[in-house]
Amino acid sequence: MIWGFLAFLILLLLAGVPVAFSLGLAGLAGMYLLMGGTTAFAQVPIIAFKTLDDFVFSAIPLYVLMSQVLLSGKVGNDLYEVASKWLRHLPGGLGIATILACALFAAISGSSVATAVTIGAVAIPEMLSRDYDKRLVLGSVAAGGTLGILIPPSIPMILYGGITGESVGQLFMSGVMPGLLLTALFTGLVYWMARKKPTQPAASWQERWAALKHSVWGLLLPVIVVGGIYSGIFTPTEAAGVGTVYSLFITFCLYRTLTWRDLPTILRDTTKTTTMIIAIMVGAMLFGFMLTVLQIPQQLTEFMATLQANRWVIFIGINLLLLFLGCFLETISIMLITMPILYPIIQQLGFDPIWFNVVLVVNMELALITPPVGMNLFVIQGISPDTKMEEIVQGVLPFGILMALLIALLAVMPELATWLPQFTK
Repeated sequence: MIWGFLAFLILLLLAGVPVAFSLGLAGLAGMYLLMGGTTAFAQVPIIAFKTLDDFVFSAIPLYVLMSQVLLSGKVGNDLYEVASKWLRHLPGGLGIATILACALFAAISGSSVATAVTIGAVAIPEMLSRDYDKRLVLGSVAAGGTLGILIPPSIPMILYGGITGESVGQLFMSGVMPGLLLTALFTGLVYWMARKKPTQPAASWQERWAALKHSVWGLLLPVIVVGGIYSGIFTPTEAAGVGTVYSLFITFCLYRTLTWRDLPTILRDTTKTTTMIIAIMVGAMLFGFMLTVLQIPQQLTEFMATLQANRWVIFIGINLLLLFLGCFLETISIMLITMPILYPIIQQLGFDPIWFNVVLVVNMELALITPPVGMNLFVIQGISPDTKMEEIVQGVLPFGILMALLIALLAVMPELATWLPQFTK
């Protein structure tokens, strides 16, 4: 019976029905057949309320709002300017500056799309004007943007915590070292591929310090948010509120890049993004409820327990499944569909849930640059309309290989993800 519901879900997705409604309709159809019409329809508002009745999820609209404020306030432009001034004289300096600017903005916004849009709008024309290889330019921005969901704060990690009950503070900390390592890998790749490009004249020390001084308020935001969580001053949800207020303060009062006229647009965009996330959450939970009624998670867990296969073979299979889903679904949908099933399985196999959070998020990074529906691919094409999709895909391929390498490193050295969280209060 489950195959019939899955086929119905795939048919809805292929027909162009939005992901949230595809999941909800498939789940509701299953509930109707299994429980009867009256009972099934009565469960819908209960499931929707229980899905959203979690204090952890209140951080999502706040982080989305913070991201929109920083995007509209052009804080990312200043970060790229700082990185460019300090690094442009190095071989591949502008490419390295792009990756580091992405990492810095990711640590501020927590959004991959916002990172790619903000940094890409400045970096792509600048690098192309300096005769950088177009595929490298497009790939570095698209892949650099994915750092937004690995380096805390991260909306996918909040979802993971809400679904599994794991500490969001520890989840955030688990992404710090892998995020820095992936940034270093990206930087090394850009350096290697652009090392023969003519270097740019070095900025004077006066220019460097002036750029750094101008951007210091934006650079303080990740220190406040992540430092406050790490030190126990406030929870991740409270950090979202603090970060939002701080981002409004620096963009309205210090940088003065925003005015009250910009606020309605920012709030509208925040509402649209938050509503999309919530709709997918409710749809996925309806589908997940149907799977629970069929006892699919329990049966899979029992099946895994009876297998004689090495747990790492199953781990590879899970990663291949996530890679496949990433070709067709976006990050939030994949997490909400798979986590109720995968979480008990990884516990049964003896894997650390905090560690697996990072593995999952790196897979979600791959989903952002995997055709045919990788979100960052379309974002880059949107800000560079004369670019062919084939060029973007070719550009992100080496970076995707490095993400796969990071997953392998996490399997060999789980301490990369588990060492820092143990110190979180």
